[in-house]
Amino acid sequence: MDKIYDLIIIGSGAAGLSAAVYAKRAMLNTLVFERSFSSGGQIINTYEVDNYLGLPEISGYELALKFREHADKLGVEFENSEIIAISENEGIKCLEDSRNRKFYGKAVIIASGAGHRQLGVNGEERLKGMGVSYCAVCDGAFFKNKTVAVVGGGDAALEDAIFLAPICKKVYLIHRRDELRGIKILQKQVMEIENIEILWSTVVEEINGEDKVSSLRVNTKGNVYDLEMDGIFIAIGIKPFSDVFKDFVERDENGYIIADENGITSRSGVFAAGDVRTKSLRQIITAAADGANCVYSAEKYLKGLPS
Repeated sequence: MDKIYDLIIIGSGAAGLSAAVYAKRAMLNTLVFERSFSSGGQIINTYEVDNYLGLPEISGYELALKFREHADKLGVEFENSEIIAISENEGIKCLEDSRNRKFYGKAVIIASGAGHRQLGVNGEERLKGMGVSYCAVCDGAFFKNKTVAVVGGGDAALEDAIFLAPICKKVYLIHRRDELRGIKILQKQVMEIENIEILWSTVVEEINGEDKVSSLRVNTKGNVYDLEMDGIFIAIGIKPFSDVFKDFVERDENGYIIADENGITSRSGVFAAGDVRTKSLRQIITAAADGANCVYSAEKYLKGLPS
């Protein structure tokens, strides 16, 4: 058999890089897989991060760079490829990558992350981080006294609208149906907030702007018009990158890997960290904490200690 690592980490976002740093400090022989050509995961798509402790007003790209520099300084080993299959034989995990290579590890941390579902309209990709956001908690403060839209009709969209209302001058809630899907108590709160206006049976067809969002082209039952806007928060769902693990560890109905605060999954020696696992708050700081917790759990597993 080829080289067997103590720990293989799948993903190089905040959770994966945090795990890598803690693993190297624990003197574990560690390998990190990243599927893109740059580390940081979703962080690199964030124009400005204003809620990471000790580093206010840092750009997502700069923060991702600092995370990677920390890992590099400790000598973390990286592989730039995607894991397409995972199996286990007598406690050793076998990972196959997109180049048909196999890697072996005693323990695995899945930190593959998740991605926000997109509208798929013109302007969305180009204006990401320049008025197009997928996280009201992360970016809402940048829109103080401005006009924004939230797209969606579920719990996440309603929560975003409620969160943004005290910050923004005006919040449009754009929903493609004629009734909301979110829980009743959230619907009631939204209806009671004066500066939230619901646009029923409406879809966004285009996001306009040069270096920042300036307006939305919307369609309300065939009536197409432009709506002046400073920002748009898209809250139509999140998809965890967990399909490759669906027969290996237990997932919930939405595809998130079921794991507790210690990262422990249904399979011994396999841990989950960051946005891919079941949790209520998906932020950079909680992902980093997950990575640390998973390494602590992995250390105990490798030493044969109870979790």
